[in-house]
Amino acid sequence: MSIDIELRAARVRYGALEALHGVDLAVPAGLMTVLVGRNGAGRTTALRALAGVVPLAAGRVVWRGEDVTRLPAYARARRGLVFVPDQRAVFGTLTVAENLELARPGGGSAEAALPFPALLPLLPRRAGTLSGGEQRMLALSRALLSPAPLLLLDEPTQGMSPAATARTHTLLAEACAHGRTVVIAEQFLPPGLRRAVTVVHELRRGTVAFSGEPTTR
Repeated sequence: MSIDIELRAARVRYGALEALHGVDLAVPAGLMTVLVGRNGAGRTTALRALAGVVPLAAGRVVWRGEDVTRLPAYARARRGLVFVPDQRAVFGTLTVAENLELARPGGGSAEAALPFPALLPLLPRRAGTLSGGEQRMLALSRALLSPAPLLLLDEPTQGMSPAATARTHTLLAEACAHGRTVVIAEQFLPPGLRRAVTVVHELRRGTVAFSGEPTTR
């Protein structure tokens, strides 16, 4: 099992508060990894550290064998990393169609392969007027329509209906089946993803309490 991206002895601080305490966390290539833990456990911070959204106070981020610790988030995005945060993941002043076009600049119509057909009648609307679940579908559509091989998703189904949640789980499993690496942060391992997940990292108070296959718990 080859490693796509990983944290090595990573420490992240928000002012005087240390959110990650020397975390080692490896993400296998072309598979699905889930970071689980209660609010404040450090799972979101770990995801942001991988994406380059927050800097490390110590430690390293290694991507495909290269130290990218000092590489800014936009440069990681250019190399093929997509990060979907849990909030403010769409451009609210742009229409749904315009948000989708950003996923394939110069690459044709994104609507033709829209992962969530429920967004079709919403194409002319401004993204900021959508419900929370609709905004999540839009943000995930942009990620899935992009050519990026590495997807980092913070609570991707937050606010979604059960049907949209099931659709999301199917789409993420399909992304891995096509060789993409998917990392998800959730409070608990979603039952609908259990068969698709290869590795679970459970975080508690800024440390990794468990790493392994979900069937071992």
